[in-house]
Amino acid sequence: MIPEAVQEKIKRFSTELNGRELSLETGRLAGLAMGAVVVRYGDSMVLSTVVGERDQKEDLPFFPLTVDYEERMFAAGKIPGGFPKREGRPTEAAVLAARLTDRPIRPLFPKGYKAEVQIMTTVLSADQQNDTDILSVIGASAALAISPIPWDGPVGAIRMGYQNGGFIVNPTFSQRDESDLDMVVAGTHDAIMMVEGEALEIPEDRMVEAIEIAHENIRKVVNLQNRLVEAVGHEKWPFTPPQRDQELFSALRSFLGTRLRDAVRNPDKVVRLEATGGLQKEAIGALAGNHDSQDPQFRAGDVSDAYEALLKEEVRSGILEEGIRPDGRSNSEVRPIWSEVGYLPRAHGSAVFTRGQTQVVTVAALGSAAEEQRLDSITPATSKRYIHHYNFPPYSVGEVRRLRGASRRDIGHGALAERALVNMVPDAEAFPYTIRLVSEVVSSNGSTSMASVCGSTMALMDAGVPIKAPVAGVAMGLVTDAETGRFAVLTDIQGMEDALGDMDFKVAGTRDGVTAIQMDIKVKGITTEIMRQALNQAHEGRQFILAKMLETISEPRAELSRFAPQVVQIKINPEKIGKIIGPGGSMIRQIQEETGTKINVEDDGSVSISSSDPDGSEAAKKKIQELTNDPPEIKLDRGDLYTGKVVSVMPYGAFVELVPGRDGLVHISELSEDPSIRVERVEDVVNLGDEVTVMVTDIAPNGKVSLSRRAALTGEMPEPKQDRGPRGPRGPRDDRGPRDNGGFRGDRDRGPRRPRD
Repeated sequence: MIPEAVQEKIKRFSTELNGRELSLETGRLAGLAMGAVVVRYGDSMVLSTVVGERDQKEDLPFFPLTVDYEERMFAAGKIPGGFPKREGRPTEAAVLAARLTDRPIRPLFPKGYKAEVQIMTTVLSADQQNDTDILSVIGASAALAISPIPWDGPVGAIRMGYQNGGFIVNPTFSQRDESDLDMVVAGTHDAIMMVEGEALEIPEDRMVEAIEIAHENIRKVVNLQNRLVEAVGHEKWPFTPPQRDQELFSALRSFLGTRLRDAVRNPDKVVRLEATGGLQKEAIGALAGNHDSQDPQFRAGDVSDAYEALLKEEVRSGILEEGIRPDGRSNSEVRPIWSEVGYLPRAHGSAVFTRGQTQVVTVAALGSAAEEQRLDSITPATSKRYIHHYNFPPYSVGEVRRLRGASRRDIGHGALAERALVNMVPDAEAFPYTIRLVSEVVSSNGSTSMASVCGSTMALMDAGVPIKAPVAGVAMGLVTDAETGRFAVLTDIQGMEDALGDMDFKVAGTRDGVTAIQMDIKVKGITTEIMRQALNQAHEGRQFILAKMLETISEPRAELSRFAPQVVQIKINPEKIGKIIGPGGSMIRQIQEETGTKINVEDDGSVSISSSDPDGSEAAKKKIQELTNDPPEIKLDRGDLYTGKVVSVMPYGAFVELVPGRDGLVHISELSEDPSIRVERVEDVVNLGDEVTVMVTDIAPNGKVSLSRRAALTGEMPEPKQDRGPRGPRGPRDDRGPRDNGGFRGDRDRGPRRPRD
């Protein structure tokens, strides 16, 4: 029973979304967190908590926000795989869900806020229909909204699908499998904060329509959170954003003069960084390094922060007021592009894609169906055959940094590139391969994820993968002026425009429509008008990039690389799968070893055989067909002699193949030539693969054949087994009379048992 005092603290509010109830509850769990909300949709539930510190970390150059998403396998009624049987490092899906939660929430903290904040979402229940990732966004927002931590929310999140000409709000997993769109949209009551998803060549105007429908439902989620805040919300901690030191800024502008503008406007990233970095050191030395005084006029950190602010102003004003980007391009201009394919001689497919000073090498590797990635997840997904990995080494930006495995950013960028092409890859029936792509960023000046998309398309075509259409990607930027309302949308942003701008809007697609989209912003939302212009401008940029790519390779190669495995697919009767597998997997291992192949058998009878040697694939195919084809119509008679191969060894005897598809059993008692000699182990006489001459001694009505090695050697035919006919039913126990059990003491009339002490 819940105590009455606890029941009074529990507050629950709900609304309806697409026929299902979305509820927010607080007061039942996690009472020591500064904000704790349980979000439920269907039978999926998450607990989102937030904790923060009040003291500001003034010396940090960034806002210390941590967002974690913790999957618990018990939520789906599963036990984790592996030896430890407990959850370890976050799965790829968990990392992507954490990023999905972080991106719409981070921009709504006050500018200059540097107190540490940690948001944690724990999945408590996963009903295999409603994804918990959007619940994490809603839960994190609600927990922040009721906490005392300064934050300008709440935000809501909606997933959009598209099927049979209509949009679906929050589609289930089963609906998503049939949908042409899988997109998550997050935003406040008034503006869009984040967009991410994949699509099957959906036109830009339809994508905008989906975002508008999502925003209508987001308002319902935001209103629900506002009801929760009115009931249990805490008063926010006071926070005053740091004010500009006008004296410092005036002195810094006077010191820099026009040199900052000259340093910024340079198309070469290395030269630009050296020039702007050198000016920053000079400014710190001049304004904070007064050697004639023990008390310099300004702190070095303050001078550095002011310099960064002026640098940002210089870049943004050049774009808004003069229409001049740092490298001299117009707002809609794409950087110079060059590319090549087949760069790596032993790879199954490879491409080098270069756009400006961003360069990515993407490599395609093909494998058998057995090599697909197995997923240990709380979602219904169990495997995937198309995989994209993204690596961002420190040398690509001229830095020294320790390697610590794939970062959240690496995983996120790889997933985005994967989404861009997964719907363009042929299905397993048409192309029975597992496909892995790896994008190595070798030089970075912005938009590396979209360069990975372009490189992936070319590497797949170089590998001979018959993709449905080539895909290109472009990253769009945004610079806004809150006071005047002016804005500029930038095509193909470079690193400085990403860092100092207001938006990173990545759009990938074919000639006909969008296949992947991801939008991150640093302001408090953007309008549909801006999104529409960004998508239209991205469409034009994408067509230009596609044309450049097709100049290098215009269609998939007609043949696979000679180093790629050859896959042969056949279909067998599912009832005969056991013949291929053999006892304990012995038969399939034997075939693989003898033919140098990899064999994968599905429950429906689909068999894929992969090998780099076509002769090996054909040999394995022939063996499988011999095992699974109906046995030839041959007449077996007692006394017939056959020389066959031992195809299976069991403790009780050996199975010998008489003709392809027909075998018989030599019982262990029929292996020795001398009947007086007892054979202890079958392997003492014959082994797997041995050829042995046997005689047919019996053929059962069900077709099973009994063989004898002794009879074949001695010519002495053993007596056939007597056919005793079917056994009649037993009569009742009372009709059979008393049982004579040889004086077994259990039948004696011993009288009553004497109790023991």
